[in-house]
Amino acid sequence: MKYADKTVIVTGAGHGIGRAIAGAYAAEGANVVIAELNAALGQEAAEEITRTGGTAEFVACDVSIEGQIIALVAHTARKYGNIDILINNAGIANAHTKTLFELSADEWDKVLNTNARSVFLATREAAKIMRRNAAGGAVVNLSSTRSLMSEPNTEAYAASKGAISALTHAMAVTLGEDGITVNCISPGWIETGDYAQLREIDHKQHPSGRVGKPEDIARACLYLTAPENNFITGTQLVIDGGMTRKMIYEP
Repeated sequence: MKYADKTVIVTGAGHGIGRAIAGAYAAEGANVVIAELNAALGQEAAEEITRTGGTAEFVACDVSIEGQIIALVAHTARKYGNIDILINNAGIANAHTKTLFELSADEWDKVLNTNARSVFLATREAAKIMRRNAAGGAVVNLSSTRSLMSEPNTEAYAASKGAISALTHAMAVTLGEDGITVNCISPGWIETGDYAQLREIDHKQHPSGRVGKPEDIARACLYLTAPENNFITGTQLVIDGGMTRKMIYEP
């Protein structure tokens, strides 16, 4: 129970990668706060963890709204007395449906506010609590390989993920004196649906020989936030089965 008595906030933890991360920390003994916009999914995730013997609580939170982030952090600190780890996972990608020429400023702002501004706000608020800890704290931000490469018409999403990567090293430098590490993970293809439905070519195109799973990201979070790994900060860990290192030409 490596994280026994530690308090962890995971945003966007009602499904997919966030849910796997929440479950991984709970399995290691942590008190997990599941911050989720979708109440049904958030409550379901918390109940699933509780049924398996873990400790989890759902707190409704729209991370694009500053006041709700402030309330989330205040509630967590008040109830558990501390915040040790923050996983900034929440994000949206719905602007993928618009071309560069169709994307409105409001749609751009929604993606940037949800994906990137929330990382700044949540880290700012959680760090106010973490800096009081003798052992400091740890933050992991979920970026994407889209911060490094792109497909057409993904400008808002790519910009938000690039901002997360840059925020990570900036905040790592700022918060280092408080004993707080800040790192980011950039996932590639992580299948959050029915893994069994993937095709052979889906797996074989990865140098690793398979598509990623949410648990791959959860294990990386456990590694980056372990107290003995506090020499790791300001880094971007790409977890993509080697795809960003693969040279691809049209046949």
